Amino acid sequence: MRKLSSLVAALWIGLSGAAQAQAQPVVIELFTSQGCSSCPPADALMHKLAARGDVIALSMHVDYWDYIGWKDEFARPENTARQKAYAHAAGRRSVYTPQMIIGGVDSVVGTHPMDVADMIAKHARESKDVSLKLARTGKRLMIAANARRPAKYDVKVVNFTPKRTSAIKRGENAGKTITYVNVVSNLKVVGKWDGRAPLSVTAQIGSGPVAVFIQRAGHGAIEAAQIAN
Repeated sequence: MRKLSSLVAALWIGLSGAAQAQAQPVVIELFTSQGCSSCPPADALMHKLAARGDVIALSMHVDYWDYIGWKDEFARPENTARQKAYAHAAGRRSVYTPQMIIGGVDSVVGTHPMDVADMIAKHARESKDVSLKLARTGKRLMIAANARRPAKYDVKVVNFTPKRTSAIKRGENAGKTITYVNVVSNLKVVGKWDGRAPLSVTAQIGSGPVAVFIQRAGHGAIEAAQIAN
């Protein structure tokens, strides 16, 4: 308990006063599928993105290509629903793979590395409205944040596996063995926040690394993000 109290105190010291503009990792969500012949180059690009210290790169496997001969073993219907929610928020009528959503806002084809690099640079220059601090003790994660202005935010915790490999036996990628990075296994909303008072949330997270997003409600901009290993 004493250790837990010390961690909480350290979080609040780091967030005392009004939230200041701070460098935030740029979140990249790749919507991909093992059944999509266009996806392997984007999956390969994710290895380079995940190695960057200024990026949080997450692979969101979708299930809508499963019918063409190979069921993606990492696919989650929740990932498909998230991609469709992004499309709805942006006024787009369709989804595709490989699609990258950057910062919760911008859409880029995952096989266009120069466009991805330009979009990362754009988001890195932007001032964010939220300061975020995390403290982890085993399977418990303490989340503290301050906002520069009130807004409706969702506090999201994302579980992911750093590397997963699949030998694909059927479908458009039959015969390929592909290693994927930062494969998302779960995403849950652990809190709603209006930004008026400092945020303090404690979440049970299980084992393995997690990412935390402070995202504007309705699948809007990701104002802060961090990883807790």
